[in-house]
Amino acid sequence: MRIPIGPGAVHVERYGFGDRPVVLLHGFGTSGFLWRNVAPALPLGRVTAFAADLFGWGESDRSLEADYGVGAQADYLDRALTVLRVARADVVAVDLGCAVALALAARRPARVRSMVLVNPSDPSALRGDDFGELKRLAARHLLDASRGMLGAATLLGPILEKSVARPEAMPPALVGRYAAPFVGRDGVRHLMRVERAINDQALADVSWEKIAAPVLVVRGDADSWVAPDVAAMLASRLPRAEHRRMAGVARLVPEDAPAALAALLREWIGPETQAG
Repeated sequence: MRIPIGPGAVHVERYGFGDRPVVLLHGFGTSGFLWRNVAPALPLGRVTAFAADLFGWGESDRSLEADYGVGAQADYLDRALTVLRVARADVVAVDLGCAVALALAARRPARVRSMVLVNPSDPSALRGDDFGELKRLAARHLLDASRGMLGAATLLGPILEKSVARPEAMPPALVGRYAAPFVGRDGVRHLMRVERAINDQALADVSWEKIAAPVLVVRGDADSWVAPDVAAMLASRLPRAEHRRMAGVARLVPEDAPAALAALLREWIGPETQAG
């Protein structure tokens, strides 16, 4: 589906027909395609899952004038949920998408029934080592990436490959799939535009104690982008948070272990997280 949100439309894949909405958010360098092996394994008779491409990513629209920062993405998501007639949802997010989920929960707490944050970035340093790596790759390969047929795959490939625990979980064809929206000079320029929009201070004004929704913070033990203590630190700030570790997976758990993640989500979307 294409959902109008103001400066353009966001692309959303819908799975299931249940009366409990689940929103699936990707992170830096990926898209809603990340959830293709997780969403179908959810109890689709009970839930409806919406895998969204954040504005400017994947198949969503892009605009030269639009804001692609974390706060703006939370606002766009809020508008999309209004159009979808989703009053309240469980929100599941990976890496940078966790910041968008937290911004939404802080600004519109009534929207969020619960959250599952998978390998969240440090809330005080959203521009982590992956952003530094992209900058280094761009300094060396930006011209080639702009001219070459593979486009941004030259820039995103090393980051995506380091985001999984097993090389076979991120083959070249999959890198190409994630990089496809950023082919050519305009595509590479847009990638750098959305990269620059991420601000370390995007969550600086969040009152953590006011985020009342239940939260599960998941740390993949093989995630090499974020310090091991970040997930536990974030969980300690939130009033109703639980911290859990997953062995043998890196940042992109939906690629490394989709079945295990789907099982975890089925458990989470149980009676204990029902409203009230």
